[in-house]
Amino acid sequence: MIRLTGGEAIVKSLRANGVDTIFGLPGGQTYAIFDAIFREGSALAQYTTRHEQGAAYMAYGYARSTGKVGVYCVVPGPGVLNTGAALATAYGANTPVLCVAGQVPSAGIGRGIGFLHEIPDQLGILKRLTKWSERITHPSLAPRLVNEAFVQLRSGRLRPVALEMSPDIMEQVAEVELLPADPAPGPAAADPELIERAARILGKANKPLIMIGGGAIEAGAELMEIAQRLQAPVVSFWHARGVMDDRHWLSQSWPAGHRLWSEADAVLAVGTRLKFPLLYWGCDQQLPIVRVDIDPLEITRIAAPAVGIAADARLALRGLIGKLDGGHTRRPSRQAELQGLKDGLRREMQRNIGPLIDILDVIRRELPEDGILVDEITQVGYASWYAFPVYAPRRFITSGYAGNLGYGYATALGAQAGNPDKKVIALGGDGGFMYQVGELATAVRYKLNLVVIVFNNNAYGNVRRDQMAKYAGRVSGSELTNPDFVKLAESFGAAGYRAHTPAQLAAHLRQALAGSVPALIEVPLPEAPDPWQYIMLPRCR
Repeated sequence: MIRLTGGEAIVKSLRANGVDTIFGLPGGQTYAIFDAIFREGSALAQYTTRHEQGAAYMAYGYARSTGKVGVYCVVPGPGVLNTGAALATAYGANTPVLCVAGQVPSAGIGRGIGFLHEIPDQLGILKRLTKWSERITHPSLAPRLVNEAFVQLRSGRLRPVALEMSPDIMEQVAEVELLPADPAPGPAAADPELIERAARILGKANKPLIMIGGGAIEAGAELMEIAQRLQAPVVSFWHARGVMDDRHWLSQSWPAGHRLWSEADAVLAVGTRLKFPLLYWGCDQQLPIVRVDIDPLEITRIAAPAVGIAADARLALRGLIGKLDGGHTRRPSRQAELQGLKDGLRREMQRNIGPLIDILDVIRRELPEDGILVDEITQVGYASWYAFPVYAPRRFITSGYAGNLGYGYATALGAQAGNPDKKVIALGGDGGFMYQVGELATAVRYKLNLVVIVFNNNAYGNVRRDQMAKYAGRVSGSELTNPDFVKLAESFGAAGYRAHTPAQLAAHLRQALAGSVPALIEVPLPEAPDPWQYIMLPRCR
């Protein structure tokens, strides 16, 4: 037993669970925990942001790029609410983020007295935005509840969790028994009978197809083995990009997946909602689907598959490999066919969305192979979902279906904080980038020397295009007034560049990535071709 404040008990319990980085913004209800962070010294890296949303998105980017838990700390009420979009993103993207929130004084919770930052039922709000949330009501309870938070984070489907503590409890000194971290729960094993059934379906298929999502992020080697044995192309989107190296002919883009779906006679879906194919591409009685997912609810959410395996992806795929070994011979190579599909689509996209492809090609050439690209809700960002080659998992970060405008820059800062030895590039539109423009100061202060490329069309461009198409050319609320982005970056102490051509972008990117300060490159892009023609694809079977 040791005498600690509530704030110290939380921080030391975080350290016991392997936390070495925390993002946040201090305030009156969290002074004690920030003092405890300070007294941990260099063992705990602290990043103070200019907005609570920035802190939460940095935790998200840190978690997505490292596979570790991203932790942030904010004041209650408006501080917590400011992080709501990032929590929703982490929830939708199955990302382990821990929110540590302040509260009003413990005697006033739920009484509506009007304490600073008070909101009705903060814990209830957090419970609806997370997988699990709890209030720590005494310093001695902190070790057990912090440990429970990490058990929740590391078990089953990865999603954010939250803890809250009142300022008087943070400051209270009490006898506390610090605990070692609880062991991580073991991965869920697959039902052998279901594995047998899955192997039979896939083994007799002539043109099997593999669709993967973020739940397959740790199963790249197993997927490659199965794909090679079955000669089955692997299609990824959003969080699964890079699980299969895009340079391999078995790794296929999203629009290629649409064409392959139309002729597939069996599908193996791993760690994916399978939303777009099931809802929009079509599914008939001739297409048996085998689904592998850690969350049993996901397997039948849209439609019941032929076989549903609720299990850890790696364990399930290893079991499937064993059954395919037991009688399924290697098949004739489909390399010529599938490489032809890749090459043909590439030529088609160059014709239809060439300016976007040219920009992504420049970024791919200048970004090191192990570099990280963070997208945004902007035209080049949409195209990157299917047209930017990714070579390894956790090297392409997106907000997924949350689609949060303005999430990207702070997320990229978190990725850079978690990967100081890697180069990070963030995409941004002029609209979305201004959501987090204040975090340029965070980048400069902490020497997070990433590069953000801001595509400027003086509008919420996607909205403006939709309005013009749907409402006879009328636009409403979608046009913007912007600063001089180069001067803006320089005013923060960052480097600023402007590129009008792909060649200029390449030169500035090369210089910025070699520099010793954060950088911004503005790219005027008044008009861009529609990237959605390769995302929202029609029914094909």
